[in-house]
Amino acid sequence: MAGSEQRVVAVIMVGGPTKGTRFRPLSLNVPKPLFPLAGQPMVHHPISACRRIPNLAQIYLIGFYEEREFALYVSSISNELRIPVRYLREDKPHGSAGGLYSFRDYIMEDSPSHIVLLNCDVCSSFPLPDMLEAHKKYGGMGTLLVNKVSAESANQFGELVADPETNELLHYTEKPETFVSDLINCGVYIFTPNIFSAIEDVLKQKKDRANLRRVSSFEALQSATKALPADFVRLDQDILSPLAGKKELYTYQTLDFWEQIKTPGMSLRCSGLYLSQFRRTSPHLLASGDGKRTATIVGDVYIHPSAKVHPTSKIGPNVSISANARVGAGARLINCIILDDVEIMENAVVIHSIVGWKSSIGKWSRVQGEGDHNAKLGITILGKTQTRRFTVSHTEIFVIILFLELTSYINTGEAVDVEDEVVVVNSIVLPNKTLNVSVQEEIIL
Repeated sequence: MAGSEQRVVAVIMVGGPTKGTRFRPLSLNVPKPLFPLAGQPMVHHPISACRRIPNLAQIYLIGFYEEREFALYVSSISNELRIPVRYLREDKPHGSAGGLYSFRDYIMEDSPSHIVLLNCDVCSSFPLPDMLEAHKKYGGMGTLLVNKVSAESANQFGELVADPETNELLHYTEKPETFVSDLINCGVYIFTPNIFSAIEDVLKQKKDRANLRRVSSFEALQSATKALPADFVRLDQDILSPLAGKKELYTYQTLDFWEQIKTPGMSLRCSGLYLSQFRRTSPHLLASGDGKRTATIVGDVYIHPSAKVHPTSKIGPNVSISANARVGAGARLINCIILDDVEIMENAVVIHSIVGWKSSIGKWSRVQGEGDHNAKLGITILGKTQTRRFTVSHTEIFVIILFLELTSYINTGEAVDVEDEVVVVNSIVLPNKTLNVSVQEEIIL
């Protein structure tokens, strides 16, 4: 067994149902971390990357979803990877650093020398072993994974300045109003256990400031609506920014792919990136076929073993087909995610789309988007839908057809019927509706 000084613990922050609202409606049916990308739950990809870390002792998932929502997955992935994976539920949001600190006793059980911290909604090749080696050479408290982006998009992230020779983090600012740098924080970190002392110092400072504000009831009233809770600590503003330039934090730049998975459109792009990565890391997960005994496969495609795909269909590139899906004769699928129990009937075409649980795409139907992953509008959402010659073409982004199984938002088990020859473009249609006329850019409740 490796000595305690060599052990590494990984922590993946998975958020909760009040987070990731831009990912809706996909996160209405399942927790966002469990939505499948390239045939695997979103959180599976950072977990698999952590497995490559030498002397990994434990993986913790921290969030404020109900424990029952992760119980089955955590048990399954622990057995599959033969590494302990545990879900820890926050009683309330404590911030990215505060959440880490609140479970410090669990994290330090194995007396790790290093703590790997990742955000679940990051899509990356996660070069963790190389990053860990660089971190050890730097000798600081923490190392951030960083990436270069265009100057136009940099202000959407945490921008930073690093010493070009030593890679020391010199300056950090979260989503600045004016341009600082095209080097951004990727949401992947390696820390020594000293990170807990740094968080504790911030908590003490917050407590002291709260005590000072109590001197004046008027000041307390004024600050009540402005101040965050005393136990809420943000990693970026409260830890990274103050420690920049103090020889405590360093950077490691990735030259491989990196994206944030914030919207349904980006989930489709990231599914394609992970499929491409499978060709290097897990080629056994990719389908193959020449159109004789099996379907014609073009590019990177994942097909679940329980899915049934007709030999005359043509699939790919960048397609993921989930459990118990059925793809009929002559169907054509390009750049799409097909979720569980979907039926794609004969000669249907699905392009740049996400087809949700238990949906049915009828014969000669066409579901298509233009493929702009960053567009904010133009998503078509239907409840449990059966389509007959249902055609959607040239939407502004993607078409997403979902069977929404909800208890707190809408009634369950009811259907949306789209009648023959009806076109639905850039619309949201909830269950218990029948569409016998075409709609565009409408929300039908």
